[in-house]
Amino acid sequence: MRCPECGMELSNQLRHGIEVDACSNDHGMWFTMSELDDLENEAFNDEEEKGSLMLSSTPSKYSCPVCNSNLKQFDYRMYDLVLEYCENKHGFWLEAGEDDRILELMKERKRDEERKFNAEASWQSTVKHLQSHSLFMKLKDLMKG
Repeated sequence: MRCPECGMELSNQLRHGIEVDACSNDHGMWFTMSELDDLENEAFNDEEEKGSLMLSSTPSKYSCPVCNSNLKQFDYRMYDLVLEYCENKHGFWLEAGEDDRILELMKERKRDEERKFNAEASWQSTVKHLQSHSLFMKLKDLMKG
């Protein structure tokens, strides 16, 4: 396979514990669908928690290193990160550093979700406490006094 940007032969490289095909000129790397999934799984194991991968795409200037068809580009999971992919499901072209950005975005999303769930649990506990009989009795007694 050849780099979609410079045409150099792609070679095996280990990224985040995943073996991918990378450009020797450091232009980027080719992730199969399962390799991208493995990268995201460092933060999420449940596909539904990850959100939608893409909503729409537009033509890209690059070609698939597997089948040579034109790649499409899309905003990765509605973030400000444009990735290219093969419509024939061969994989994704990530420019240098975009794998780090994906991992950062997924970990940030995981932290945000945990914070949201903790805030919701705290609020439910507060509401339950406010609705408790003993609190109402204390307030009633306070009003009498």
